[in-house]
Amino acid sequence: MKTYTITVLAGDGIGPEITREARRVLDAAARKHGFDLRYRDALLGGCAIDAVGEPLPAETVSACKSADAVLLGAVGGPKWDALPSGERPEKGLLGIRAALGLFANLRPAIVYPALRSASPLKDDILGDGLNLLVVRELTGGIYFGQRGRDNTGGVPAAYDTERYSADEIERIVRVAFSLAAKRGKRLCSVDKANVLESSRLWREIATGLAKEYPEVALSHMYVDNAAMQLVRDPGQFDTIVTSNMFGDILSDEASQITGSIGMLPSASLSSGSLGLYEPIHGSAPDLAGKDCANPVAAILSAAMLLRYSLGEDAAAGAIEKAVDTVLETGLRTHDIAMAGDRAIGTRAMGDAILHAVTV
Repeated sequence: MKTYTITVLAGDGIGPEITREARRVLDAAARKHGFDLRYRDALLGGCAIDAVGEPLPAETVSACKSADAVLLGAVGGPKWDALPSGERPEKGLLGIRAALGLFANLRPAIVYPALRSASPLKDDILGDGLNLLVVRELTGGIYFGQRGRDNTGGVPAAYDTERYSADEIERIVRVAFSLAAKRGKRLCSVDKANVLESSRLWREIATGLAKEYPEVALSHMYVDNAAMQLVRDPGQFDTIVTSNMFGDILSDEASQITGSIGMLPSASLSSGSLGLYEPIHGSAPDLAGKDCANPVAAILSAAMLLRYSLGEDAAAGAIEKAVDTVLETGLRTHDIAMAGDRAIGTRAMGDAILHAVTV
């Protein structure tokens, strides 16, 4: 029997609860499809700070590098907000992305038919629904650029630098073209080329690469217009590729179109098969331990893990189908429950999806 090793970074807040459910569903899918999963737990974020005094221990990096895939819960919380920026939980998240070379972040946003009424958009705007993939560059740009503070002329100031090399842009745009070719064959490159020099280089490279992917229709859009168009006519988009900061913002906006940020998974990929998989929501410490967090995004992230890192497409599809089936039955966690819906807890939603996987 084929065996895979998964390093689990449960993290902070609701992270341990949602990763627990993802693991249970993963195990059910593995049993049904004839392979075995072995897990190794490691520390990242606030829990690592509390345990060993740093957000990203060397042991965690080693455990992730030697695994077939990494499953992450969530990091951060108010408990650690007073720490210097270089010592906060989020520094561990940026660090593990850099250490593993995870340059491509895939964030699908889907409006499930059963949750159509949960979307804040009017029905006529949703049209045929939303099935969008945001491909976000993850290890460059303003989040990793030079930053600092100065006191020139006696006035405090701060700066953050956006910088992209041609190689960084080319590799993420190639990933986006390849994915778009397997989807709706439409790729929108989002930038701010009317203002930013880094965006001008981005647009030049995307335009040049389009010649190698004639089956994909490439368009360009300024980020402010893209943010508006997402809520004006979301169906016009199939695949979006954009920079680190723009992707962070647009994918969160897309999540709200689906009805809840608790529904959106993500995959962060390297040039090889190793990937890190996490829901895009935060640690929600106010919900921790209350059995009310939505585990669906974590479970769908586990499905992406099976598909992109392990190549177990059938098992991934079984999990995705199970989520759809459970939603169609009317089961809802509190964040996606509408008037008259039956709201259930984290464990109960995990139970329902696990059962749907096994039948």
